[in-house]
Amino acid sequence: MASVAGASASTQARPCQMAMAMKQVTGFTQGRSNLSFMLRPLPARLRFSCPAKPETVEKVCEIVKKQLSLDGSKTVTATTMFTELGADSLDTVEIVMGLEEEFGITMAEEKAQAIATIGQAADAIEELVKEKGN
Repeated sequence: MASVAGASASTQARPCQMAMAMKQVTGFTQGRSNLSFMLRPLPARLRFSCPAKPETVEKVCEIVKKQLSLDGSKTVTATTMFTELGADSLDTVEIVMGLEEEFGITMAEEKAQAIATIGQAADAIEELVKEKGN
């Protein structure tokens, strides 16, 4: 474990990262040490970025909303997971089929099963459209 004097440990809790700093307080009573702990936020180290074009992401969002019969009150972004929208595995298959039809592509089953977010779907679509164009 970390040494007591001036040690710090970090946790990578989601969605907020925190660091715990321990410092030794002088003066011991009955063989116990008095430690104080302070939590401070850490800057985010990982950022999610979707390399797909914004137009592709918007089109995927529209198709997902249509497939899941979502009203306008639900916010759908590149980071939105299908499960957050209430989609089960059958819904995900239907979403992929709708995307294939809309973009004129065919997605391998393994690739389709790995898609969990709108951004991942948009990235996969752009990759397949690019391959199709070559």
